[in-house]
Amino acid sequence: MRIMDFRSDTVTLPTEVMLNKMVKAPLGDDVYGDDETVNRLEALAASVMGKEAALLIPSGTMGNLIAVMSHTTPGQEIILEESSHIYLYEVAGIARVAGVQARTLKGDNGALRVADIEAAIRVDNIHFPETGLICQENTHNMGGGVTIPLEQMEAVYKLGKARNIPLHLDGARIFNAAVALGVNVREIAKYVDSVMFCLSKGLCAPIGSMLVGERAFIEKARKYRKMLGGGMRQAGIIAAAGIVALEEQSKRLHEDHSNAILLAERLNTIEGVAVDLTTVQSNIINVDFHDTGISIPDLVNKMRESGILVNGRNHRLIRFVTHNGVTKADVVEAVEIIRQICK
Repeated sequence: MRIMDFRSDTVTLPTEVMLNKMVKAPLGDDVYGDDETVNRLEALAASVMGKEAALLIPSGTMGNLIAVMSHTTPGQEIILEESSHIYLYEVAGIARVAGVQARTLKGDNGALRVADIEAAIRVDNIHFPETGLICQENTHNMGGGVTIPLEQMEAVYKLGKARNIPLHLDGARIFNAAVALGVNVREIAKYVDSVMFCLSKGLCAPIGSMLVGERAFIEKARKYRKMLGGGMRQAGIIAAAGIVALEEQSKRLHEDHSNAILLAERLNTIEGVAVDLTTVQSNIINVDFHDTGISIPDLVNKMRESGILVNGRNHRLIRFVTHNGVTKADVVEAVEIIRQICK
């Protein structure tokens, strides 16, 4: 049975070009700073994002945690959207390891309102923690891959600068955001002090994420990476794939977005199935199956038995993610299988 995997764009496999580059990559010891392939990737990532420096990190979760640790001091409070990945899905690392408290706000499809952020910034009071960081997420995972508009990013940036509070972006899928917004990725990155983005999602690299920002910030982050066990040695094997991811794979994401729209539109034709098409802006789709009368666990199992892998969101939603391993033909076939399941 052929498997169509819509669980996540983390399931992407390295391309043939990546595998060849990995085999031939010049290697050194990255902890000593002499792996030339890692150095090349970090310089490329910084340039692409319009920042001074970059750091290769094993995972996006570690990258976000290192960013929080580098921007804050223990006992401070950070502002996040209530359904952000950092808050929901990163094992409370900001509390356990970084020693900061989360102040969560409800956003509009993941986008924080400036007035809400301003109201949440702590005033000087002996009883209160100090607000140390504002975090955003673009695209927003739980929002269904929606983007935060540039004008919103800019407004939050201006507020942060006026109040002397740094801004970090969980940009795991920032290249998807750039494609959806029709801008160069630098236009998003310029409205934050640091960005974490993943090489191992839609960009198809097998491992790795990048953290970018000012040089002093990255040097501090490098030490925290070592503390957390992220100091890798001959990491050029990973970095070689990351270079291909940035130079080649970032240019094909529009195909995934097109397939996501097709998938959403066709799923909407199935009785009892609903997709809010206004939220289908990148490669993630939240699909409401509540009116089919079939429970989400049962639907996920029936789809798996038919060769379709998906993840349930909650009691009514299933998430579908398009990526390099999903073709237009896969989308068409999957919809017809789901149509039969929902009858």
